[in-house]
Amino acid sequence: MYKYIYVEAKVSGLFVMESHRELIDKYSKKGWRFVAAIPKSSGSYGQIKVNDLVFEKYEEEQ
Repeated sequence: MYKYIYVEAKVSGLFVMESHRELIDKYSKKGWRFVAAIPKSSGSYGQIKVNDLVFEKYEEEQ
């Protein structure tokens, strides 16, 4: 069974995520696999302000 977590990554400028690479590296070292980035909120003119980074990890069922 897979377990999922969602980590917020703020966007600075147009489509540039702040520290997204660092977040992905941080969670991959803990055994999480990056799956997707989902736009979470937008500002004026429709630009994306926050993305949810989705990570998964396989866990044996008990």
